[in-house]
Amino acid sequence: MSAAAKRAWLLAACLAVAVLVLDQVAKAIVEDQIAIGEQIDVLGPLEFTLAHNRGVAFGLAGGAGAPLVFVTLIALGVVGYLFSRNPARPWMWVAVGLLAGGAIGNLVDRVRLGEVTDFVDLPPWPPFNLADMAITAGVILLVGLYLLDAGAEPEGG
Repeated sequence: MSAAAKRAWLLAACLAVAVLVLDQVAKAIVEDQIAIGEQIDVLGPLEFTLAHNRGVAFGLAGGAGAPLVFVTLIALGVVGYLFSRNPARPWMWVAVGLLAGGAIGNLVDRVRLGEVTDFVDLPPWPPFNLADMAITAGVILLVGLYLLDAGAEPEGG
C-alpha cells in the first residue's frame, strides 16, 4: 500500500472517530438535559428536542431491529470496498470518514439502546442527530465525487 493510501486510511479513520465521539457526547448531553418532547429554541426555526427513532432516517423502517443492524454493516462494507479501490483519491477520505463515523454512531445507539437518539429539530424534517448530518454530507460528497468521474473525459480521448 502506498504512503498516500495509508495516509488516506488514517485520515478517514481519525475523522470517523471524531464524528463518532462528537455524536455520542452530544446525544449523552441531550439525554441528560432535555426531557422527551421538550423543545428548546436555539436560533430561528432551529430547536433541540429529545426524540427516539427505531427506524432509519425520518423514522422509516421503524422497529426493524437486527435486520437494520445487518444492513448498516453491509453498507459500511460497501463504503469500505469503494474506498479501498482508490483511497488516495482527493476528498474520498472525507466522504468515507463522515459516512463511517455517522453510521457507527447510530449503530452504537441501535445496539446499546434499541433506538437512535435524535435531537436536532428543523422543520419540516423530523428530528435528527449529528450522525445523520455526517452521513448525509458523506453521501453527498461521495455522489459528487463519482459524478465528477462520470463527467471526466477519458484519458487519451
